[in-house]
Amino acid sequence: MNLATVGTGWITASFIEAAKLSGEFNLTAVYSRTEEKAKELAHTHHAAHYYTDIVEMAKSSEIQAVYIASPNSVHFEQALTFLKNKKHVICEKPIFSNTAELDEAYQVAEENGVYLFEAIRNIHAPNFRILKDKLQMAGNLRSAILPYIQYSSRYDLFLKGEVPNIFSSAYSGGALVDLGVYPLFLAVGLFGEPDKVTYHPVILSSGVDGSGTLVLEYQDFVCTILCSKISHSVIPCEIHGEKGTFILEDAAPISEITFIDSQTKKREILSVAQEEQDMVYECINIAEIIETNDDTRYEKVSRLSKIVLSITEEARKQNNIVFGVER
Repeated sequence: MNLATVGTGWITASFIEAAKLSGEFNLTAVYSRTEEKAKELAHTHHAAHYYTDIVEMAKSSEIQAVYIASPNSVHFEQALTFLKNKKHVICEKPIFSNTAELDEAYQVAEENGVYLFEAIRNIHAPNFRILKDKLQMAGNLRSAILPYIQYSSRYDLFLKGEVPNIFSSAYSGGALVDLGVYPLFLAVGLFGEPDKVTYHPVILSSGVDGSGTLVLEYQDFVCTILCSKISHSVIPCEIHGEKGTFILEDAAPISEITFIDSQTKKREILSVAQEEQDMVYECINIAEIIETNDDTRYEKVSRLSKIVLSITEEARKQNNIVFGVER
């Protein structure tokens, strides 16, 4: 499948690497606002074409799918451009700023006979499936703690008076939508949609959350998600049941899963070795859905994206975190 990319950051390079490794995609074109960057990116990754005009790129008959990794606030406008030109869209997380954008984009995708995906790597990996299949080992679930806390080098710029995209309300930034979505997708993928959501953020002077605690309430079960881009932690994820506890080294990638029996205290490794470039699994799964027109699998991943985005939207509303596209 011929692939194009929008964005010039490290995440784009990683996705290109994963796409090639999957054997499902052929990088055909790249886009950047500046010709110099577009040309350099095309040369580095051996793409036949480069563009500085996104509309012209979207009209190309040589492109079947596009991966978008631009600033969060422009995902929606760019995705619509490609969807209306009958291109499948893979949009980096967070897919859009709010659910209204997501609903409209899904409608446009359906009208044009193409698919729209959110690029979220952990739920496509083999170890996620293993964890989901083995969840009953823990018996009745009672609690979970899922942290994703990584100090951002861009916070140093913020402290010097600059406002990088990830800390900007104008660009739909913040810790929850940038990092918190990883454990949030994990939680929703494992436990389903929560009954109640409460978010307790640390609000920065730019109006977005630098860190926060998200509480998901289920019947007889509470999941706590910790996210931050202004501090660092090495604590693992834990899922606690009456019969045992799962320990995950990280929410993304899910590289190691250990189960500890509550009675015997015996430890069992459940995880398998995964590709170091774990984005390859989302590339494979997305390509399979497109190539086989698997609407059942498509509806499952689409529903996950809708639930996660509705949760982050509710969390923002509770704390008056308003993105520029919503003003």
